[in-house]
Amino acid sequence: MLLHGPRYKCTDGVEGGVKMRRLIMNRERCINGIDWIERKEDMAVFHVAAQGAEILLPEFVESEERYLTFHAGNRENHSIVLELRFYAFEGNEEPRFYIRFGILPGVKTAVCIDREWLNGNVLFPEPEAGQLKLVCHGKRMENEEIDHVVLAVMPSFHNLTMELSDLVLQEEYLSLTVDEVRLVDMFGQNKTKDWMGKTRGIHELREALEKQEEESKRADCYPEGWSAFGGWKRKKIREGTGFFTKYRVDGRWSLADPDGYAFFSVGPDCVGVGTDCRVDGVERWLDWLPEQTDAQYRTMFQKMENGNGGKAHRQGLLFSYGQANLYRAWGKEWYPRWADMITGQLCRYGMNTLGNWSDYRLLGKNGMPYVTSLPEFPKTRQMIFRDFPDVLSDEYVQDARRCAEALKEKKDDPLMIGYFLRNEPNWAFAEPLVLADEVLFQPARTVCKEELIRFLTEKYQTIEQLNQAYHCELKDFEELYHPQKDVSCWSEASRRDMREFSRKLLRAYVEIPCRECRKVDENHMILGMRWAWISDPDLVTGWENFDVFSINCYAQDPTKNIEQVIRLGVDLPVLIGEFHFGALDAGPVSTGLEGVVSQRDRGVAYRYYCERVAAHPNGVGCHYFQCYDQFVLGRFDGENYNIGLFDICSRPYREMLEEVWQCSCEIYDVKFGMRKASEERAQSVPMIAF
Repeated sequence: MLLHGPRYKCTDGVEGGVKMRRLIMNRERCINGIDWIERKEDMAVFHVAAQGAEILLPEFVESEERYLTFHAGNRENHSIVLELRFYAFEGNEEPRFYIRFGILPGVKTAVCIDREWLNGNVLFPEPEAGQLKLVCHGKRMENEEIDHVVLAVMPSFHNLTMELSDLVLQEEYLSLTVDEVRLVDMFGQNKTKDWMGKTRGIHELREALEKQEEESKRADCYPEGWSAFGGWKRKKIREGTGFFTKYRVDGRWSLADPDGYAFFSVGPDCVGVGTDCRVDGVERWLDWLPEQTDAQYRTMFQKMENGNGGKAHRQGLLFSYGQANLYRAWGKEWYPRWADMITGQLCRYGMNTLGNWSDYRLLGKNGMPYVTSLPEFPKTRQMIFRDFPDVLSDEYVQDARRCAEALKEKKDDPLMIGYFLRNEPNWAFAEPLVLADEVLFQPARTVCKEELIRFLTEKYQTIEQLNQAYHCELKDFEELYHPQKDVSCWSEASRRDMREFSRKLLRAYVEIPCRECRKVDENHMILGMRWAWISDPDLVTGWENFDVFSINCYAQDPTKNIEQVIRLGVDLPVLIGEFHFGALDAGPVSTGLEGVVSQRDRGVAYRYYCERVAAHPNGVGCHYFQCYDQFVLGRFDGENYNIGLFDICSRPYREMLEEVWQCSCEIYDVKFGMRKASEERAQSVPMIAF
């Protein structure tokens, strides 16, 4: 489908000393879903059908310039989602590689796409100021493999109006600035819309927080019949061990609290008032932002480190509007009052767990159980692909030993349920992925490469036998030290060998840190890796080293995802590390990965989901992502979802939390077959997420 010809107009020129190719937006680029409205100079305005639309960009294929830049205007009152899709010559029904990103409403957003992202080494590239999250999906592509490129507008729940302008291909990066417009008020709230519960002033905020504080003090800690740890007194599984553990009871997996009572883990991730509002480059959009040197607020700023593997074009800066709001309401002593209030509120709504990434100062305090993670997962100086280390090296073993030492501090804490080794490894987002292929593609002479070549040499003995099996013409085994692409695709024999060796790598990836962690902490359960999804059946390799298998599962019903784990042979309890539901009837302008129509629907969806985890024989808990809403302009990576139990002013979404309470009151009855899971379904909308 390679497209050429004069109808896709572009002009070459030099601006600011930078050579560039300017693409002219016209009707011929629009292949479906677009109702053209008007074109003004270099800007096109159009309606996009609810099912989405596509715009052709053949110049990206024909040219070699590194950057594609443009401005996208969103005339709706919520974010919209775009994808730049790259199709290969073969099997081009689906894109081989695509970049998904979000666009804020009411402003013109600068977008910059780097051709180098197609090498697959970066999962989350650095967004431009004012741009929402960027994510790269799929398999790496060379320029000569690209057949055609499409800019797609993702489906929505209604028709959209948007604009595109200033489409340019250029070799050098040029920084882009944002318009002068006020989008965020002094509290960090969305200034462009109103909703029930929006904070209007300091006096109102102070009154609301003091009322919540009193409610949290009066709250009975848990629903009737729950133990001090949030377990179920009606089901004592065994005599208590003094720590959380797991048992299979009548064919159903269950956790047990330190006193031996059945325990189903529910609670939010990220219980903490973090410094997570990204403000660099968008200062012109803010009603209020203190100086970084201001003595009252300087601890609420944090400079970002770019940990995504890509090049940062600016110094990231984060600010905590959440902390600032509590400080303005309660003064310097806001933290202990907030800490007591939030744990009381979670108990009041029937939650018994502080989920992952919660404020470390809360862990082991106020009597609430918690999960945590290794602060660092072991790594090596030379990685194989993204964040996958050289796992067969002594260096990996030594670093695993170092990382495990962090468990010493909490190893005797009965409130700790267990710990995750890590969250959503970046390397596992690439699909299809054969790790042994990456070992041979990587030019570095890693220990993994040495061992793979040793494996092939011992198996085939001579290069002639390997060539015959692999349908290739290598001169000798030494040639395998030079980059070889997609070896698993060369023949059926190469596919089997690469998959076998990949499983060896995966087993080492899991076994080594688990072994070192158990040497330090014998008391607590290892809760797995929190896979984003099981993108390949081999990802479960090494599951025997865990006490609980964890996945993050964004869906209306998690049953299918839990069943997938069990079908792959995992015989363990399953814990959901993340799920959420978002709507557009509050401040943030994106729904997150599962969209519904209202705050009550968020609660209905929560209950439907949790009770299905409880009803499954392997389900032992689910942790909601997350405690507080994300910043309307985007957190550190550009996510800006209405997914909190509480808003940026620490005020609860009561309609949702009423359903959370009802769910908690019935969750143990559902878990042990005394009540059926709720059948009420939320009204869903297409997700607005990146």
